[in-house]
Formats: sequence, C-alpha cells, structure tokens
Amino acid sequence: MNGWKRSLAVLASTAALAGTLVGCGGTDDKNAASSAAPTAAASAAATATAAPTASAQPVKLRIMWWGAQNRHDATLKALELYTKNNPNVTFEPEYSGMDGYLDKLSTQAAANNAPDIVQLDPGWTPDWAARKQLAELTPAVDVSKFDPKLMAGGQAGGKQYGIPLGSVAFGMIYDKAAMDKLAIKNPANGWSWDDFFALAKDSKAKLPSGTYFTKDYGGNYFVYSAYQYAKGKGPVVSTDGKFHVDQATFLEWTKKFEELRKDGLVPPADVNASDKENDPKLDLLVNGKVLVRYCFSSGYATYDSLKKGAYALTTMPRSTEAGGWLKPSMYLAVTASSKKQEEAKKFVNWFVNDPEAAKILTTVRGLPANKEMASLLESNLGDADKIGLGLLRATEKDGQTWDSTSGWTNFIDKDWTLVGDQLTFGKITPEQAFDQLKSASKSYEK
Repeated sequence: MNGWKRSLAVLASTAALAGTLVGCGGTDDKNAASSAAPTAAASAAATATAAPTASAQPVKLRIMWWGAQNRHDATLKALELYTKNNPNVTFEPEYSGMDGYLDKLSTQAAANNAPDIVQLDPGWTPDWAARKQLAELTPAVDVSKFDPKLMAGGQAGGKQYGIPLGSVAFGMIYDKAAMDKLAIKNPANGWSWDDFFALAKDSKAKLPSGTYFTKDYGGNYFVYSAYQYAKGKGPVVSTDGKFHVDQATFLEWTKKFEELRKDGLVPPADVNASDKENDPKLDLLVNGKVLVRYCFSSGYATYDSLKKGAYALTTMPRSTEAGGWLKPSMYLAVTASSKKQEEAKKFVNWFVNDPEAAKILTTVRGLPANKEMASLLESNLGDADKIGLGLLRATEKDGQTWDSTSGWTNFIDKDWTLVGDQLTFGKITPEQAFDQLKSASKSYEK
C-alpha cells in the first residue's frame, strides 16, 4: 500500500472482533504465533508490564507508521485491543509504504503538527532525539527486558527517546523458483562477494530477455555499506561522525556494477528506478525482472505472501569479514510536541511489553526486541517467520553491528541518493561520484 490511509475503524471495536483478537491474535497461523495460549510466565509478564490504569478522560492519539499490508493489519488490530482494554483511548492512525514517509513526517513536525506516536527508522532516530523532537520515555516505559545494544540507537545524552520494536538481519532474498527453473545455482549462507559477481556472470546465458540477475546497486548506500564492511573497512560514517568511505573499495564496487551494466545483468536505469519494494506490480523481484535483491529478515513474510513459496533468504555476501549486520528494525517514539505524552507513553509501554500485543503483532517489525516477547513467539512461529528467523540466526554468528550516527540522515537519504542516481544513469564516473560524496559530507561532519 503506497497511498496514505487514515482509518477510523479502530476508533471503536465490536465485541465480536475484540473477542477474536483476544482469542487468536487476529493473524494467520502460517505467519504468526497468535493461536498459542500464553504461558504462565507470559501471563505474569502481562500483569507486571500492563500499562498503568488510564484516566477516564477521553483521549485520541495520533499514531503514524510505514510498512506493508500485513504490518498495517496487525497494528490496527493491536490498536483495537488497546481501545477495548482502555475505552477512553482511541486512535487516529496514519500509515503508508515507506516512500515519502520521512518527508511527510518532517513536514508535520516543522509545522508543529506531528503525530503523538511515531515509528522511526534507526537511521533517523538519533537526529530526532538530538534535535529534542522526541519525549523521554523512561521510566514510563519498562525497558528491563531489552538488549542494551538495540537500545543505544534510541538514546541521546544518556536518555531514552526511542524503543526498539524488533531485531532484524540484513541479507538477500532470491527467486528460488525462477532460479531452479533456469538451472541457475542457488546462493547459500556464507557465500562471498566473489561468489555473487561470479554467479551473476554465470547466469547471463540463462536469463530470458527482460530478466536481470539483480538490481543495480552501484549507487546504493546500504548495499555498498555491506561491501565496505565485508572488506574490513568499517562503517561508511565513522562513529565519531566523519566521512569514512574507503575510496579504493568504493571505486572497486562501482566499477564492478559498471561491468554488470555493460553485460546486461542489471536493469536499465529507468527500469531500476521504477522499483517499489513490496509493491505487487512495481517490485522488480515480484514482477520477475530480477532474481536477487537485498532484504531484511523481517521482510520475507511479506514477499512470501505476494508469491507463495517462490523465494528464499541468504546471508549478505562476505569477504574477509561478514557483510550483513544486525540492527533494530525500527523505533517507536513519542513526539515532544504531543499534548498527550502521558497516555502516549502508557500505550508505548503496552505495545512493547504486553504478551497479548506481541501475539497480535508477531514479527511484522522483526523478532520482538523485548526478549520475553521474542521467547513467547519463537516456538510457535509460522513457516515464513521461521525462514526470516533463520537469516537472523545465521547473521548473529559474526554479523556486523549497525552503526547509526546522528546528523547524517540527509546525507544518506538525499545526497547519496542523488549521486547514486547520477551514477546509475551514467551521468558521472565512479571517480566523480566519490568526489561529490566527499564534498557533500563536509557539511555533516562534526
């Protein structure tokens, strides 16, 4: 779903639907553990972590998130349950795909009209916290069951402004059904970047007209980051806030994709630019134009829902080090401009700590970052979620830790994207691309 939706259906729940939510979590048994009854430990956790008793004063909370349809559906059901348990609290939800999400949210914040509760990408959260656009969440939100490594990206000045919603791994998804049909070798966990480029070359003679091995990632920030990590050169932005792109590695990467372009192994620039992730018609993997693309472990279930049984996951290629990383899937935060911060924080506490919420939300934002909620779901995961968990576990062995440095959001989302597009369309050389990125970085360095 790419267009913005504002649903009023969650403002009041019917008794029948509420009963269904409590009984089964409202999700398909192939995608969730919602049909599992809570354990005694989970029931105790529910008592311990339930949101404080709300006041009788009616409150309407605006909440905003992005995602695919399965995330929208699960989140709306969770909001229904919260209203059932707290009749004075209703919601005004705003949700969409990721395209345009940050621009819309930033515009609202600039107009002092941001929602009360917002979902933020780990790459944005440090900037929002540093600019004091978020409310401090602890001690109102219990974070005792969260991995400190996942919490760090939601902190500023020693205070917690964002709560991680899930843990995900960065890897790749491939069209196994198509590759098997074309007799193209499947990638496997632990494969290398040399294997990746060799497999691309080997596939050339077998690819039908209009089908390509992979998306053109020559100018892509995230996949290049994985390549630089794998080469042992560390993050693209250093932990002390400096431009840290290794020039030799960057030129090696971009020139490899120049070769793939010449060999017709990546889509033409205009086709590549038309890709919309998870869109049934515009996603280049779903519509059969590419065989391989990057994917987070939490994204597999969505792809599987679009083409059942066709896809498989594999670790991000490696070199001297692992290329893939573990990261918080996203953060949930309360905006500093909210006039309803107390009720918003109570809701966030429930959303991340309550077993009934976890059974509804399952893994639509990754395996829950709350360790107890993750344990509650893990033994009852459906087949699609087990595949995503497999990538998470394979990456955990020696995967990189995601580094998010405040102040670089626009560099990543705008400057790098502009340079990457120019590179893909052949408007600049790899050397010019590097020089432009280095020049643009100066205004962001601390």
